[in-house]
Amino acid sequence: MGELTNVIAVLRAERQLSQQELADAIGVSRKTISTVETGRFNPSVIIALKLAQYFNVSVEQIFMLNKDVSF
Repeated sequence: MGELTNVIAVLRAERQLSQQELADAIGVSRKTISTVETGRFNPSVIIALKLAQYFNVSVEQIFMLNKDVSF
């Protein structure tokens, strides 16, 4: 996996949302949700902010840097 992990699948499950429903709600494709959720794609700042706004949490509550990332 990449440098970034996320809890999108958990947030979706808590709200019983499909990837398509979430994608429609924030104006992206289902594939975008899938690839961000699985860590194959790092989201743009805009997508990250839209997700945070949709779930009413901070970006940091959705996305975390992996601990093994060095600067």
